[in-house]
Amino acid sequence: MIRLGVPSKGRLMDKTVAWFGERGIGLRRAGSERDYAAVAEGIDGLELILLSAGEIPRELAAGRLHLGVTGSDLVHEKVPLWELRLTELAPMGFGRADLVVAVPQAWVDVDTLDDLDAAAAAFRHRHGHRLRIATKYHRLVREFLREHGVADYALVDSQGATEGTVGAETAEAIADITSTGETLRANGLKILADGMIHSSQATLWQSRTADWTDEGRRTLKELVTRLGVQ
Repeated sequence: MIRLGVPSKGRLMDKTVAWFGERGIGLRRAGSERDYAAVAEGIDGLELILLSAGEIPRELAAGRLHLGVTGSDLVHEKVPLWELRLTELAPMGFGRADLVVAVPQAWVDVDTLDDLDAAAAAFRHRHGHRLRIATKYHRLVREFLREHGVADYALVDSQGATEGTVGAETAEAIADITSTGETLRANGLKILADGMIHSSQATLWQSRTADWTDEGRRTLKELVTRLGVQ
């Protein structure tokens, strides 16, 4: 038996169910909307597990799931050296969003990461502390800014609406997920011209660390054939 983790609610769950259904694999709850028991139909040896999208990368990396559906942004953020622990089986074509760096529209002279680096240095000189960038994606943002030579900043954790932190004066800039950019613009923010950190979408992943029995590998082979992903 192999364990497949899928998002437990919302549009991501609905689109995941539809994606598998179009390929002849039925995924459904066993009971009500509040019931986390679930059933996979159309293939033997597959157990369906409902989890939050944010939990699935951890469970895949730990080997407690054999397969899972979640955003590539969450895998890259939550799983260090993810390439050694997970295999990307199939981008699924939905749940698309971009992780970007955005600054206030009023910063008319800040349009690129080089501009941000200069602004951060000036900010620290003027205010005596580092420019704050609010985000939920500390690993991805830190690696991206380091690669692009931006150093004089401090990441602050955002647990709520990240785009509102600048207006609330708890940060000077943000790094956040956006689909259209409309919410950023509504909050007086603009995306840096070279501020794309990661382009994410829902993806089917395979765990390298799970216990893959011969029976499990046969189920996987049948599944990927049915899904047309390899």
